[in-house]
Amino acid sequence: MQFSRKSNLSELSRSHGCPSRDLVANAICRSDVGTIRVSNNSMNLSLSRRRFKETLSSFLGNESLRARAMRGGAWLGTGSVAEQAVRFARNMLLARLLAPGAFGTMAIVLSSAALVDTLTDVGMRAAIIQSPQGNKPAYINSSWWLGVSRAILSYLIIFILAPSIAHFYGRPELSGLLRLALLSVLFSGAMSPRSVLAQREMKLGRWAAITNGGGICGVLLTVVLCYFMRNVWALALGYCGENAFRFVLSYVACPGFPSRHIDWTAARELLTFSRGIFGLAPLNLVIGRADIFVLARLYPLTTVGLYAMAVALVTTPSAFCTNILGQILLPTLSGVQDDTQRLNRILVEVTSWLLLLGLPAVIFISLSAPSLLKLAYGARYAAAAGPLAVSSVVVFVTVLNAVLTCVLFAKGQPALHRHAVVATAAAMLITIYPAIKFLGPVGAQIAALFAGMVGFAYQLVLLRSVTSLNLFRYGSAFVQPAIGAAAMLGVVLGCRRLGLAASPAVDIALCVASCLIVYGICASAHVRASKRHISLYSSETPESA
Repeated sequence: MQFSRKSNLSELSRSHGCPSRDLVANAICRSDVGTIRVSNNSMNLSLSRRRFKETLSSFLGNESLRARAMRGGAWLGTGSVAEQAVRFARNMLLARLLAPGAFGTMAIVLSSAALVDTLTDVGMRAAIIQSPQGNKPAYINSSWWLGVSRAILSYLIIFILAPSIAHFYGRPELSGLLRLALLSVLFSGAMSPRSVLAQREMKLGRWAAITNGGGICGVLLTVVLCYFMRNVWALALGYCGENAFRFVLSYVACPGFPSRHIDWTAARELLTFSRGIFGLAPLNLVIGRADIFVLARLYPLTTVGLYAMAVALVTTPSAFCTNILGQILLPTLSGVQDDTQRLNRILVEVTSWLLLLGLPAVIFISLSAPSLLKLAYGARYAAAAGPLAVSSVVVFVTVLNAVLTCVLFAKGQPALHRHAVVATAAAMLITIYPAIKFLGPVGAQIAALFAGMVGFAYQLVLLRSVTSLNLFRYGSAFVQPAIGAAAMLGVVLGCRRLGLAASPAVDIALCVASCLIVYGICASAHVRASKRHISLYSSETPESA
């Protein structure tokens, strides 16, 4: 019996891969095997973690162009997403606190204020970023004094013209609202002179703290004022408060005061660049605000308010995208402005990702416009679903066009961009009044879409003459996202035909799910294709190196 017992223990030990003769030794052996396995897993996990840290450090932990661009994008993206989320929540709340007419009145105030503000825009910030000597104190100081002078001139003009604008629209309260709202121009012009260096040197964490932090503080101030005042004056005070907060934060994040001495040589050089973009701001105003001017003359303020709030659902994300593109791409491309091949690679790659992200989003907004407006603002705003759907296409074209603009500015060719803007503004002026007259509020966005397509096509042709862009390669970036967007359109319409979208919430959920599926499929295909091409920031020439 004793021998048999030992045999059984030995067999049991051998069955577990241990040479031991007893069960105690077997247990020790199994413990050692388990310890080895755990140790190996821990080593693999530690190795993976170390490799991840090394890869992340290679992307973000140095001063290469790619690392600075990615760090800047992370800061701006985080700040802008936070600000836009707060703005969206504000609009949802204020739509239930204020009548649509208040938003219509404020739309006129902002459009009229922007008209005078842009007439005096001299583009000092872009000149400092683009100039090779823009980091010198003489240039920074000169740009500050030119900007302050321009801000004072703008406010004096609007202060004098405010009664005439109020009489034109038959709204006496516009005079005081305009004079209050345009105080924001003075705060913007007097920001810290060193704040522009945060953009130029791509230290965009500080810039995000100034712009996005000030915007969030202003939005919170607007909500508090609207809760107690319940009128359009709260909106005007909140709008002015945003730039007041940015003014204060600029001196906190980028301390430094201007000197009283102006280097006129530096000022003349900055103005030389500015002459190339002079007139752009008024033309862009025609493109972006002509719809409000004409609608306010032809329709009641309630209709204008419904239209303005609906369009704001997409213009707010559009401003987020264009701001990030401008603040990251312009200094990035300016650093490689002499390497046209690299400029073209960056242009095509950025455009490909914008198409991949943007086209499904356009389909989503167009299909779910009524449901979005009902959930965001209330049932009465669903009447503006048509303008919202068309506006989503307009802002998408605008974002794509912004990339072309950054390339032209980086090459020091703002005059070519001005030619494209002139064509866009002309198309807008020709079509805006008849479109609104015969098609109603949705006609305003149809006119804007037509004008935007004209400007985009013309600027693409102009860019080709500067960088020798391969239009076939650029156009091929549209194919894959277009196929994905068409598939999404078919799926959503098919589900609606089957009666699966019974409520606004379910309809939006269906569109979001379809959009995410398209994102996943197209993104994975695009990443695989990108691995077969040269890296975005790789250098091929001695100049780019």
